[in-house]
Amino acid sequence: MPVFLAIDLGAGSGRVIAGITDLKTLRLEEIHRFDNPGTDLPGGSFWNVVGLYRDIAEGLRRGVEKYGKDIVAIGIDTWGCDFGLLDAHGRLLGLPHQYRDARHEGMPAVMHAKIPEAEVYKQTGITTNFYNSSLHLLAEKQLGSPALSSADELLFVPDLLAFWLCGEKAVERTIASTSQLLDAGTGDWAWGVIDALGLPRSIFGKIVAPGTVLGKIRPEVAREIGMEGIPVVASASHDTASAVAGIPMDGGSDALWLSSGTWSIMGLETREPIRTPEAFAARCCNELGVENTVRFLKNIAGLWLIQECKRQWALDGDSLSYGEMAKLAEAAPSFSAFIDPDDAIFAAPGQMPKKIQDWCERTGQAVPQDKGTILRVASESLALKYRVVFENFCKLSGKRFERLHAGGGGIQNAFLAQATADALGIEVIAGPIEATSCGNIVVQMIATGHLPDLAAGRQLVRESFSFDNYHPHDREKWQAAYETFTGFIGR
Repeated sequence: MPVFLAIDLGAGSGRVIAGITDLKTLRLEEIHRFDNPGTDLPGGSFWNVVGLYRDIAEGLRRGVEKYGKDIVAIGIDTWGCDFGLLDAHGRLLGLPHQYRDARHEGMPAVMHAKIPEAEVYKQTGITTNFYNSSLHLLAEKQLGSPALSSADELLFVPDLLAFWLCGEKAVERTIASTSQLLDAGTGDWAWGVIDALGLPRSIFGKIVAPGTVLGKIRPEVAREIGMEGIPVVASASHDTASAVAGIPMDGGSDALWLSSGTWSIMGLETREPIRTPEAFAARCCNELGVENTVRFLKNIAGLWLIQECKRQWALDGDSLSYGEMAKLAEAAPSFSAFIDPDDAIFAAPGQMPKKIQDWCERTGQAVPQDKGTILRVASESLALKYRVVFENFCKLSGKRFERLHAGGGGIQNAFLAQATADALGIEVIAGPIEATSCGNIVVQMIATGHLPDLAAGRQLVRESFSFDNYHPHDREKWQAAYETFTGFIGR
């Protein structure tokens, strides 16, 4: 049966996944899993992209060892925004920085002195956030970066890795749309923003649509993995674009989705960007998707809060599994306190339990003392923040949505999934867990002619995986909690 290899990289770990299909169902198999830790060095926080490439090659080698000539194609998706700069010979000019690198600090004010944020939004459909590529490139310019002044081309992380695999340089559209440097309407570079920031036009190269076959793997790669001639597809290279493609949503205008992971991203799938003053005021963004769709969305802190609590407690000598943490949260008292998950204090890693306690103390609430209560406060607050975003989408679209389609690793947290249904007061359909890999593979299958379109791909996913349905309970109790919670937003 045809086999498609999906390289799925997150801001913490990566996997090479084999998708085995008879074109009626799809089965996923993890071939290789590896860590992707950020590294703090003199000069900032960086990604070890060379190490990632080595692990990708090892995953491909294992895939070839098992599936050989059944392998049809390879596709890559990663987190958004981060990029590498290359010279005229295709050589990488230093390790890519992490999007949480401190160089973004102070850059929004510098940027908006050059071009108002409302004008940036009018062109790009993206609000200014600490992780935007625009701010990090502006920081490079402000610092007089030798890499920027010597650069011939900019490639985002999945584009860079694809270049190393097949030797073809191109920028895939969905990943470029995270940068705040792409016009959400035309799909071309937002030259007005680029020029206003004083960035060199020459580094912004060819943009290709998701599903473009870039070329076959380089001979050196073929020798290393044991097979030649495998095409590399520019899949939906932004992991959220792949995740949305892999969620089998109902058709029509009631398709509200949630990609649940380190970041939680809630959005609508539309045909045109929404760049109204109301959308700008709600801090909603327009990123591009598969088949000329737009992902009108809002980023929310997500499982980052819970992941950081887990990491901190492990450093303190108490290692807990996510299952154990979910049980602790469920056993704790409900609605004892609230936090704003998107407060800037929670953005940086380290000491997350104490940050949650400090936030509650500063806002005059009961301070959670035990692990279960800390986790319950974080989980309930996250579900209630989903409600805030949900209400904004209802207002902006003029619709009242009846269900939320959720995919990604975060849906394994059944406590949070039920809390989401309770907070929103609508049904939550959860699945698939591996939405990102599914979407990556579906786009490869369309590119290679194994599927006609995205609708057929979503039907394939629907036929292949199980889904959990969560229905809302205790509506009055959650409505009262929501009203209290909204009083704390922005404090």
